[in-house]
Amino acid sequence: MTLQAMVNEAASLYPDRKAIWFDECNGKPPTFYTYATVVKIAVELTAFLQKHCDLRGKCEIGLYCYPGINLPSWILGILQVPAAYSPVDPDVSPILTTYFMKKCNLQYILVENDKINKFKISHEGWFYHSSSTIEHIGLTLFQISWSNADTGSQLANVKSKYEPFKAMGNLQPHYIVCPDQLEVKTSERGYMDVGQKYSLAYVLHTSGTTGIPKIVRVPHKCIVPNIQHLKSIFEITQDDMLFLASPLTFDPSVVELFIALTSGASLLIVPNTIKMMPVKLSAALFHQHHVTVLQSTPTLLRRFGAHIIKSTVLSANTSLRVLALGGEAFPVLNLLKSWKHKENKTSIFNLYGITEVSSWATCYKIPEEVFSADFRSDSPVPLGSPLLGTAVEVRDTSGSAVLEGEGQIFIGGEERICFLDDEITVPSGTMRGTGDFVRVQDAKMVFLGRKDNQIKRHGKRFNMECLQQTAEDLCQVEACAVTWYQQEKLILFVVPKDNFEERETFKELQKRLPTHAIPDELVLIEALPLTSHGKVDMSELNKIYHNHLNSRRRDSKLSGAEKLWERLQYLWKSVLGLLDDSTEISKDSVFLYSGGDSLKALRFYEEIEILVGRAVPGLLEVILSCSVEEVYTHILKTLFPSEDHLMNCDNVVKRKLSEDNGEEFCGKYVKLKSEQSFEVAPGLISFIALSRGNRLFSMNSSKSFPQPNDTVQVGMERRQQPSFLHLLSPSVRKSQEQEYGMEKSRSLPVTNKANKIDAFSVHPSFAECSSGTMAELALCIRWKSNTRRCVDASPLVIIPFTDEVSASVYVGSHSHTMQAIDLDLGEIKWERNLGDRIESSACVSKCGNFIVVGCYDGLVYVLQSSDGEIHWTFVTEDAVKSSAVVDPSTGLVYVGSHDQHVYALDIYKKACIWKIHCEGGAVFSSPCLSFFPHHLYVATLGGLLLAVNPATGNKTWKSSLGKPLFSSPHCNEKYVYVGCVDGSLYCFTHSGEKVWQFSTNGPVFSSPCISSLTKQEIFFGSHDCFIYCCNMEAVSTDGKVWILNAKSGTAEGVDKLPGEVFSSPVVWGTKLVVGCRNDYVYCLDLYKTGKKEQL
Repeated sequence: MTLQAMVNEAASLYPDRKAIWFDECNGKPPTFYTYATVVKIAVELTAFLQKHCDLRGKCEIGLYCYPGINLPSWILGILQVPAAYSPVDPDVSPILTTYFMKKCNLQYILVENDKINKFKISHEGWFYHSSSTIEHIGLTLFQISWSNADTGSQLANVKSKYEPFKAMGNLQPHYIVCPDQLEVKTSERGYMDVGQKYSLAYVLHTSGTTGIPKIVRVPHKCIVPNIQHLKSIFEITQDDMLFLASPLTFDPSVVELFIALTSGASLLIVPNTIKMMPVKLSAALFHQHHVTVLQSTPTLLRRFGAHIIKSTVLSANTSLRVLALGGEAFPVLNLLKSWKHKENKTSIFNLYGITEVSSWATCYKIPEEVFSADFRSDSPVPLGSPLLGTAVEVRDTSGSAVLEGEGQIFIGGEERICFLDDEITVPSGTMRGTGDFVRVQDAKMVFLGRKDNQIKRHGKRFNMECLQQTAEDLCQVEACAVTWYQQEKLILFVVPKDNFEERETFKELQKRLPTHAIPDELVLIEALPLTSHGKVDMSELNKIYHNHLNSRRRDSKLSGAEKLWERLQYLWKSVLGLLDDSTEISKDSVFLYSGGDSLKALRFYEEIEILVGRAVPGLLEVILSCSVEEVYTHILKTLFPSEDHLMNCDNVVKRKLSEDNGEEFCGKYVKLKSEQSFEVAPGLISFIALSRGNRLFSMNSSKSFPQPNDTVQVGMERRQQPSFLHLLSPSVRKSQEQEYGMEKSRSLPVTNKANKIDAFSVHPSFAECSSGTMAELALCIRWKSNTRRCVDASPLVIIPFTDEVSASVYVGSHSHTMQAIDLDLGEIKWERNLGDRIESSACVSKCGNFIVVGCYDGLVYVLQSSDGEIHWTFVTEDAVKSSAVVDPSTGLVYVGSHDQHVYALDIYKKACIWKIHCEGGAVFSSPCLSFFPHHLYVATLGGLLLAVNPATGNKTWKSSLGKPLFSSPHCNEKYVYVGCVDGSLYCFTHSGEKVWQFSTNGPVFSSPCISSLTKQEIFFGSHDCFIYCCNMEAVSTDGKVWILNAKSGTAEGVDKLPGEVFSSPVVWGTKLVVGCRNDYVYCLDLYKTGKKEQL
């Protein structure tokens, strides 16, 4: 059975019935053709083509036209040659149409007579052609010769245009995303051959929205079952009026055309321009022609607007009997219910399919009870059951069938086969991957979204359609779309209703969505741009946002300091989510202290550079360490260096200082005099010091490291040196039924061949373990100490080798205080007030008598470890957030400052031995000392990694990574490692050669840590919420403290602290000490669950 045979059969039954209506909607009466007239014109065209075309081999004839009264006759005339018709859209780029025609190797093309000039101009010089005209039918036949056509560059242009989509497909490499990926099942019938005589019905190309456009050749055997089954499902009769909503280049047009013309029903055609006019279109469809069956994309339906949909399309007395929506994600039920009048009787269907297996694959009728008031409106809409002759399978990433759970859809069937691009034969039963993902639940498939729409943002993966559907559900949103602009910004485009308020919309989204799904920006538009297929045009949306950015840059030209201050306050509030706060920002406000974090700081930095229209050197470190007024002043110095309205920094920042410690002011920095002279004690203290990353520092003892009595030994095995890294995630999916439900883990090898590291993201599981394993470990609070402000610094733990002095924890906080706390009892031994916030982690001197810590007031403090008395202060020229490191051989202390210098200090002689400038970048992280070779490694916010001679301060080598380095470098005897906000961990040799670069899906702020067991493994965390080659203890910024198995990476336990955690944990035996942003330092005990038995 062929399409033309089915039409001729209907025409013989209903020759005098009106088959085609064409309405120009210009006040003139519409024209119509009966079935007899349609067939008569088709027969004449068939005879003309048979006379002028060489019919040897397979025959495909192009059709270059707009929709009109003759269109069905033209298509039928081509089919009866017999030949396949290949629609070419006159409004599509000539580069793409030439690519299509050349790829199809079209020898003939029919051009509508009034489009001949457009056709010739668009394709001038690309190929030679001769023509023959059949005037009364309105077409001219062009014969094409490609032999002398130089179209190579044009075809290359088409491919290069779609390269970005190939990159998008690599967001999650282990998923199958290629739509033409094949699963071959060869049946006894063997193969389908594209060259089989008279087998093809039409030739299309895919839209290119998910990659380079593909040529799709569709046999009659593939599409006829679709027509037959949908006619039955929609209960089509000769009394129905259908609308040709889809363009000829979109395969649903075939369904619209032939469902009508094979049933004796009527088909309404209007000009393309009318489809863009909602009021005129709705009047033509429902008031004048009383359309009963409408097939449409959801976006095309939304173009009517909520008012017309409610009052006309889905009103109580509408003519519409069937509404079939497909080609895009089905609208949320809440929205559909708001559109549909309670007395409306329209049957609504969800259609799903892909052009590569033309046209529809599944169909689902929305039950009437869904629209009742008591039905759950948040229920997902299934894709439905397979259509006649169609096989649908859901498979996981390994290719196994999914009966319950998530997977990719594959579509095929014995005869539901199309030929893609240059395919000549395809095995019967071939299944094609769609790139679409579903969840199978109770034998029903629920659409999750295209793989292309899955993005990873702020370390979390989600589908952009989730944001779109949530926004659509808001009463103030008429229509919307979402783009991932340049894979950096999540942009929500909104067609607003009259009552739209941007702030209220953001508030509602924040209530309904996780933070990683909240858009970066909301852009108002009058209407959603559409492709020729009636889908949202994403490339056009990106152009709109690009123009929006350019407009912002033009509009943001600053007239002076006052305008800058006003705009800076707005950006500050916007990034921090404080737009509802009408109060002016305090000039002393510090970004990180006002609810900001490193990610928000990066966004604030980007917004400022957009605002001022240029780069502002050193801005990021100023945002992170200074007040908003200092940020403002820094920008002013860049923008208006010669203006006299610049503020004097000495008058800007005033710091609270203690009244009893002999303070002297020096500009905005403070130098403190010691209350008493202090001599270094001649006796040395033997001790072990533990700092962040569990770095062990043992001094003044010939003993081996003591193993505390309470050291955990449960389920531990001696580690073998691994030959590959494991990627592990501590992220937890919560549900009402199970607090911690996690996916099964697996690990994949990561090699550094060709200086490149590839990785896959893997989720661990809570293992089901026996009673003797580490899966029964947990944490409980041993003690906590109130520091009165956030604790971002990591603790320093010192364990003396003498029983006379107890082990101590040293930690500073934002309250300006440094505390010494008894490790066992949690009692405060001493507390010392310093000049400003403390984020620097302390280090201990070689002798053990002193604690060294940096401060926001620009000072490096040397405190007596026994009572906190100030021994010495060293003045730098900016805040000291860097944690000092001690050279155990010389006793020198190395520390960085935001003044872009690194210092070598002799705390006994109270002298600076040397200082070096780090070439334009503040030093936020801690230096790293290597003994073999003797190097000091320094990372800067300017993106430099420096190797320095610790004795002289001379630079040995440097490497620029291009992005800020918050991570502290770490090294072993072979390599140096450092993390970067570009999402990578870098590995260098000690001579400065890059060995490999390991990429994650989020910025790397954490410092790498080398395994103390094997000395070979490197541990680090990323903002993609993954820990790579995990340490035994891990802390995430959401306040969870994780216990991870160092061998397998499985999560053995977790405890939640009542605040965010930026501090790194330090572990001694079963005690874990960590700071929290709820103002407390915590000491946690490790114990066995169930028995509450400490280990």
